[in-house]
Amino acid sequence: MSVNSHPLRVLVVGCGNMGASHAIAYKTQEGFNICGIVSTGNSKVVLNERLGGGYPLFDDYATALIETKPDAVCISTYPDTHESFAIMALEQGCHVFIEKPIADTVEGAKRVMAAAQKADKKLVVGYILRHHPSWAKFVEVAQEMGKPLVMRMNLNQQSHGTMWTVHRNLMKSLSPIVDCGVHYIDVMCQMTRSKPVQVNAIGARLTNDIPADNYNYGQLQIRFEDGSVGWYEAGWGPMMSETAFFVKDVIGPEGCVSIVAKNAGAAGKSDNVDSHTKTESLRVHRAALDENDQFVSTDTWIDMQDEPDHQELCNREQRYFLQAIREDTDLTDHMQDAVSSLQIAFACDESVRTGQPVLL
Repeated sequence: MSVNSHPLRVLVVGCGNMGASHAIAYKTQEGFNICGIVSTGNSKVVLNERLGGGYPLFDDYATALIETKPDAVCISTYPDTHESFAIMALEQGCHVFIEKPIADTVEGAKRVMAAAQKADKKLVVGYILRHHPSWAKFVEVAQEMGKPLVMRMNLNQQSHGTMWTVHRNLMKSLSPIVDCGVHYIDVMCQMTRSKPVQVNAIGARLTNDIPADNYNYGQLQIRFEDGSVGWYEAGWGPMMSETAFFVKDVIGPEGCVSIVAKNAGAAGKSDNVDSHTKTESLRVHRAALDENDQFVSTDTWIDMQDEPDHQELCNREQRYFLQAIREDTDLTDHMQDAVSSLQIAFACDESVRTGQPVLL
């Protein structure tokens, strides 16, 4: 059996929502073998049972890395461990799949990228929307609308129960507009293919359940070199409104395209992770008018047939990871995009804290 066809031995680190989904992808798809599961709490036991049992379980990441000697490590822990865990794996000669953000500082993200290049190992960052055919189509149609573009996006979550626990833990190190915003900043950069030049952002701390220096509601605005502008809004917590929590709308001189998620946008689903990637259909509006200033064409709907659920998106991410390793794909642009979107998100954070625009 050639090295390329040999199953990849993967150490799964972090067993929450994303970690469990990636582990299921490794379990159910050819090309992977899970060699160990790591978490500080009981979640590894729950995940082990869910996967059918029998996997080595570890409380300590460094110990697991030494004992299992994996080919690759999947890191889905909280962001404050991403940098150290990724660099440790890369220095041990492992490929790394890491959930976004790549680190909890821009400097840390650059260090992780440098470590991957030095080790000559693959580093794939979990930009899940890049693997969604509907979002790819959304980007494609947006690019038909001319320049400049106006990009309007949000994802507010009326989180409660376990999701509020997850969000409170995330906010120990990151704000919502950094943690979630990197996805949508990345999408905006793909749509414009233009350099972001300035950000401005506002935020509010609506609960005492988070650190005093953080905020659980934020809205950012980006100006691009080509005149395009975009905004993104994210709020987490039981106080959030579910009115207009799911806006995905792009406007240009030629018209507009919008994601209309009729079911995913229904009441009570704003903190359901499966609804966050759903598009269901794209509504395309053309701006052209006739001599009577009436629209030349009626709006069209693109109903997406290939509508992968959250698990299938994770499966596709892991197939991409495996392919990148086996085919020795150059991931320089992929890594740089992950660093850039994080840099923009942290500039937005700085704007919230200073009350001033930040030039990029």
